[in-house]
Amino acid sequence: MDLDQDGNVDLLSGSWPGELFFFARQPDGSFLAPEMLKDRSGAYIDIGGGIKEEESQILITGNGEFVEKDGKSIVKYHGEELTPKPGKGFAITGTASATYAIDWDADGDLDLVVGDIRGNVWLIPNEGDAKHWAFGKERAVLAGGQPIVVGGDAGPTCADWDGDGDFDLLVGDGEGKVSWFENVGTQRAPKFAAAQVIVAPGHCAYDATAPAEPTRGIRAKLCAADWNGDGQQDLLLGDFATLRPAPKDRTPEEVAQAAAAKKELDGLEARYRELVGRLYQTLTPKLPEEERKQLEAEFGKVSDRIAELRRIIPPEYENHGWVWLFLRAPKEPRRDPPAAH
Repeated sequence: MDLDQDGNVDLLSGSWPGELFFFARQPDGSFLAPEMLKDRSGAYIDIGGGIKEEESQILITGNGEFVEKDGKSIVKYHGEELTPKPGKGFAITGTASATYAIDWDADGDLDLVVGDIRGNVWLIPNEGDAKHWAFGKERAVLAGGQPIVVGGDAGPTCADWDGDGDFDLLVGDGEGKVSWFENVGTQRAPKFAAAQVIVAPGHCAYDATAPAEPTRGIRAKLCAADWNGDGQQDLLLGDFATLRPAPKDRTPEEVAQAAAAKKELDGLEARYRELVGRLYQTLTPKLPEEERKQLEAEFGKVSDRIAELRRIIPPEYENHGWVWLFLRAPKEPRRDPPAAH
């Protein structure tokens, strides 16, 4: 993908916060520091992002960062320094964007297709030209006449999946499945049919039931390519998965220590949930400032102790990310009808 049309293949990435990052490749093969893409108005592109004041908190959806300044905790967000309001702290979340660049309308410049954590797929049109992008307002991509919504964490890519000369839309999702949306329009005016699931959902277990061998997981992200040179598009699929670690020999003392840590951990996790509810779900401006500070201090201590205990207890599962190759079945040879006699 050569977004800036300088003859070098660049990198484009979504992010957990939601902003889109552009890595410009140089002639020597190196990449410049990432640049957050902006739209034609100069605003950072982050579909669903921004600052929202809720009843209990100020929620920042995007690339915010907690920092200390003059002894106080503030948030830096897109060049601004935000300070909390009385009785309302900050929370930071994201939209888990994933993006793909393609000339959507065959006008010679690259547009952006973006998926988000809710499973939506968006088109951000390039209203500039091949050398000078100017990204406009996002709009939902339709399939079968309805906005596309997959099973969360939409990861879109485009490829001519059916080999008919125009690009189709392929979307991985949070369930681990892959949906194919056939382009029943044209290269210049794409129109998509309803989803056909071409890869079934995966599985992820966050306990001792995690598999002992690599097993396809969730949060599917895709790349379509002719892997084996047979003229058909194949799929590379990256995922998030869990794996049960191999058992390790432990001394009786280590077993006893782990059992004690597990017992303490169960109680601390219950208290952790209480604190989360108190601080971030039922917090109101009427909560006394001193009480809020005490709860926050306890929350920090409980969090630290939980981390310590988890280092003692053998993990029931490990996080992994695998890459899976799906090869297309060979095309059946053409069978001509028998000649008439």
